[in-house]
Amino acid sequence: MKYKRVLIKISGEALKDDKNELILSHEKLVDMARIINDYHHQGLEVSLVVGAGNIWRGKLSRAINIDQATGDYMGMISTLINALALQSALQKLGLSSRVMSSVEIRAVAEPYIRRKAIHHLEEGRIVIFAGGTGNPYFTTDTTASLRAMEIEAEAILVGKNGVDGAYTCDPNKSKDATLIATTSYREILEKQLEVMDLTAISLLVNSNITMHIFNMNDIENFNRIICGEKIGTVIRKE
Repeated sequence: MKYKRVLIKISGEALKDDKNELILSHEKLVDMARIINDYHHQGLEVSLVVGAGNIWRGKLSRAINIDQATGDYMGMISTLINALALQSALQKLGLSSRVMSSVEIRAVAEPYIRRKAIHHLEEGRIVIFAGGTGNPYFTTDTTASLRAMEIEAEAILVGKNGVDGAYTCDPNKSKDATLIATTSYREILEKQLEVMDLTAISLLVNSNITMHIFNMNDIENFNRIICGEKIGTVIRKE
């Protein structure tokens, strides 16, 4: 195995059932749980951060005239729904997992404590980080970078919904867009590339964490990456 401890970052949209217009897809939850089960049985320590775009987005709060801070808290709470759904899927495969939330909701999730999260991972449990950073104005991208550094993960696996990786420019707007195979966090910042939230990228500039950005519509890309295949975009320290 290429890594020992990883953090998986997926968007809420990646779990959405578009066909039936439901916020969650049973098939996608099962696929994600199966990948995590594969990782677990290969000795990998796995944590996750999942977004909430299938339930709540910032533009919705603006459309209904809710202030950004309140809207962001609503988004944090929405991540708990996705985290609990993933936990349920993992449980059906017999995997032990913990949802740890930065927003305290003790009836369904443990409060996030760094050392406890690391202990869970060392004990072979899957850890799902919910509630964002616990603060408004920060995205779940930033949560992923922050938690990865705190738990000393070796890699962040960013599964994109229908996007193959990082491009030189928006492929939906320009025919000249080309996929970037490898780059550095500093170059992403300097060129203002729309890979993920730049605050999240800035946190990783001096870290030794490797980030993989890839298309998770082909669920087997998770296994390909962890086995060392060149899939999507790889970002490292300069």
